[in-house]
Amino acid sequence: MAEEKWIVEENENLRIDRWLSEVSDLSRTRIQELAKSGLIFVNGKAVRSSYKVELNDVITCDVPDLEPIDVKPENIPLDILYEDSDIIVINKPKGMVVHPAPGVYSGTLVNALLYHCRDLSGINGKVRPGIVHRIDKDTTGCLVVCKNDAAHEAIARQLETKTCHREYLAVVAGNIVHDDGLIDAPIGRDPKDRQRMTVTEKNSREARTRFHVLERFKSATYIECELETGRTHQIRVHMKYINHPVLGDEKYAKACRYMDTQGQVLHAYKLTLIHPRTNEEMVFEAPLPDYFKELLEILRKESAA
Repeated sequence: MAEEKWIVEENENLRIDRWLSEVSDLSRTRIQELAKSGLIFVNGKAVRSSYKVELNDVITCDVPDLEPIDVKPENIPLDILYEDSDIIVINKPKGMVVHPAPGVYSGTLVNALLYHCRDLSGINGKVRPGIVHRIDKDTTGCLVVCKNDAAHEAIARQLETKTCHREYLAVVAGNIVHDDGLIDAPIGRDPKDRQRMTVTEKNSREARTRFHVLERFKSATYIECELETGRTHQIRVHMKYINHPVLGDEKYAKACRYMDTQGQVLHAYKLTLIHPRTNEEMVFEAPLPDYFKELLEILRKESAA
């Protein structure tokens, strides 16, 4: 069981089940179930789901662990960039979910890893063994997976202290004027759509993305991005925020008009980390996928016409 905590920063006069559904990963139905079980507290006192939140309320919730699903090994080919007894670095393909979730129990990277590897770290439990960070389903590229708990703790610490560097390539809409930039804007859940994130000061966490322009086209820009933080959908949300959404990102913009990219044109091309056993700095690079290279050629030809 894990305790979650929130503070009401504005007097919105909303029921707590609705308020929590907008600021957390919990569904309104799940919140109502938790309140009925006496697991949602306001200022230390259990409340019903009809309670209306007030300014400065401190809300805590004891969220019971979900029953683990039976994740089965599956013989799915993996593009392995590196492997030893501590870590395995994968070039994740487009369309592959990293770990099982409600409604997606097979075909994930975890299913493939369980078939390929005898041991994975157990820190994230049976549903996410070995997973220390993730990339979105339709984002491709480098992902490190840990084979034991010591490696998991070491890489997680590097992510927290920002000594593990993740660099991405993307094609975004429009022409970015500046060659380099830093987007420093907090990200939180979109209150209008729980499946989306947005730039907001409310119930958010700091988020910083650096970008560098590699190439400009007639109506698009090829960029390199480096994450200084690791928020959900961070690059996608930040590029939308500056009015240059990632091409093909239908969650935050619209489909790519040049070709079917099957989602956002975003590739985790470089991962730099310190090996958890040898303390050696290691750099891994994933080659551009074919669809990405094809899009670049289309954009270059359009610009040259």
